[in-house]
Amino acid sequence: MLTVSAFNNIITKSNFWRNHKLRAISTKVIGEVSTTSYRLLFTNDDKTISPWHDIPLIDKSTGLYNFITEIPKYTKAKLEVSTKEESNPIAQDIKKGKLRDYHGPIFWNYGCLPQTWEDPNVVHPELKVNGDNDPVDVVEIGAKALPSGSVSQIKVLGVLAMIDDGELDWKVIAINSEDPLASQLNDISDVETKLPGVVSGIREWFRWYKTPDDKPLNAFGFNEVALPKAKAIEVINETHEYWLNLKSG
Repeated sequence: MLTVSAFNNIITKSNFWRNHKLRAISTKVIGEVSTTSYRLLFTNDDKTISPWHDIPLIDKSTGLYNFITEIPKYTKAKLEVSTKEESNPIAQDIKKGKLRDYHGPIFWNYGCLPQTWEDPNVVHPELKVNGDNDPVDVVEIGAKALPSGSVSQIKVLGVLAMIDDGELDWKVIAINSEDPLASQLNDISDVETKLPGVVSGIREWFRWYKTPDDKPLNAFGFNEVALPKAKAIEVINETHEYWLNLKSG
């Protein structure tokens, strides 16, 4: 559960960023795209900020969640917020010394929720697996491809409990609040009705995407069902608490 103090912490940070023009956050490219030198830095008032730690989880003016796009839809480069680097820029993942790409394009915008953390020291009481040590992932199902590094307000609709290499890797399903369909989608059941096949498409894409590298299929908890909005909010609140604990040491 999200405590009163934790909620106040979110709102305080949201007030700060609303007053400092969250929508005016800019990005700056260092190095060259598609090389190991590439970094996408986040800045505000000419000061470098961390997209993970400095952008608030909740946008105060709307009550919606902030979403950081890492990988635009229909692209393959495995871009991600680099949690181990100073200021946490977006960089292309490297595996065995090589830049990492998906073997085929992802069909949705993919990114993360700021100020969340899947604590690797916490075992999920039902699934019996630990967190994956990253911010919570988001699959944004809107029609528009969002640029890498963009910050959007999203409506949370549901969540899948993916288990990847023995770790819990939640996949929040959401839609950009400015998408034409956003007003019609309020929970995961609406996605099944208005966009049949999208939830199963997400599940199967993430189940299979590592198999070309001779990795096993990913699994999903809770009978592979996409859980409703209420459960997704619970996951977000819990992982925000974990992030608060991380920041407080």
